[in-house]
Amino acid sequence: MASKFLLVAQREYLTRVRKKAFIVLTLAVPLLLAAFGFIVVKVASSDNDSTEVVDVRDDSGLGIASRLVSTAQLQFEPASGTLAEAKKGFQKEKHAGLLYLPAGLDVENPVGVQFYGKGNISLKKQTAVKTALNKAFSELKMQKSGLSQEQLDRLRSTIDLQTISLDDAGNEADSNALATSGIAYVLALAIYFFIFIYGVQIMRGVGEEKSSRIMEVMLSSVKPFDLMMGKIVGIAAVGLTQFLLWGLLSFGATSLLAPLLMKSVDKKAKTEMVAKADATPNTAADGPKTASEQAEQQLGSQDAQATATGQFKIFEVLGNLPLGTILFGFIVYFLGGYLLYGALFGAVGAAVDDQTDTQQFMFPITMPLILSYVVGVSVILRNPDGPVAFWMSMIPFTSPIAMVIRLPFGVPMWQLALSIVLLIIGFIGTVWVAARIYRVGVLMYGKKVTYKELGKWMFYKG
Repeated sequence: MASKFLLVAQREYLTRVRKKAFIVLTLAVPLLLAAFGFIVVKVASSDNDSTEVVDVRDDSGLGIASRLVSTAQLQFEPASGTLAEAKKGFQKEKHAGLLYLPAGLDVENPVGVQFYGKGNISLKKQTAVKTALNKAFSELKMQKSGLSQEQLDRLRSTIDLQTISLDDAGNEADSNALATSGIAYVLALAIYFFIFIYGVQIMRGVGEEKSSRIMEVMLSSVKPFDLMMGKIVGIAAVGLTQFLLWGLLSFGATSLLAPLLMKSVDKKAKTEMVAKADATPNTAADGPKTASEQAEQQLGSQDAQATATGQFKIFEVLGNLPLGTILFGFIVYFLGGYLLYGALFGAVGAAVDDQTDTQQFMFPITMPLILSYVVGVSVILRNPDGPVAFWMSMIPFTSPIAMVIRLPFGVPMWQLALSIVLLIIGFIGTVWVAARIYRVGVLMYGKKVTYKELGKWMFYKG
């Protein structure tokens, strides 16, 4: 029995890895991912490099315009004339927006401030303008309370928060939320796509063999259960081979390109720091720099330097993550999740004659997978120790994605062990259900299958 099972798995594996499509896809995906990442980085950096101008018409008499501090992305410039003239000038110059501060504005309750923009204003731009206004009004209120500008500058604090991970044994290690969240997201995405892509391959493979009546010949020498498990394991081996090759190729490309990219970023950061040191600050009103403006400029230079050097320090933090636990958990949930869903996909392929009928059976199968991914990246990634994260990492249908998201943040061993045991139990139960459906459905032709009919197949004897 074991030899027949292995023969089926070997046939599925060799048939697929010898195809040209497998070789081309294996070589092309790392290149496409590298190109995609490069484009994303370039687009993001070009967006951050651009500076938008906001005209400010201040009729409040409070001098708010002179307190609005420009940033690298948003520059405030005073607008002369009436509001109507300022609107015409704003449209003519094609600036990013027009900020209007009406007369009679109350410092304690500033109501009536308006921001004009072309079309629908983006949330990023609205937030940036609102932040600058809040800061200006807060500073004005503090000055009205009797504090001098020097006292205000002394009251400001900039905290450099260092995050440190402390384990149960008291060992300390540097922590980085961005790196941890990034690796959690990548692991979840890998499992999500792997289950979908190779699960559908199982379903289509079974369906094609059933429709061509090859299955009748195969079942004369191989039991239905051995045939189903052989196909699942064989295709899983194809997927693991492909992911291993992708990992090796990606690692090689990263090792070659990362030093070049690091040099480019460091050179760009030095150029920006020199330019900022020589440039005069852009504020809404001309005049000598105040102490607060000098602090803002100095802070901006420090931020630019920290951004340049900190981007690659993220990779150093990866070494402080529990890589052994992450790798072990990823392999277990990678295989466990695939085997669980792969058995169900195989049962669906065996149950239907027409591939168009698979949609009604695929929906309840894929729904937990989609739900776990959506909830994982929106809820679990923000709170990996919350009740939603805990329960979803225990349910076998959602744990493959939910638990790998939690692994980089650190998971108690008893939770990891319990989740793996429940996943194994869920896999065994799923395989039992799928095998009962598979043995009947694989030889059933010309009959419209319903959920009620599938329920009957599960309890057929023989």
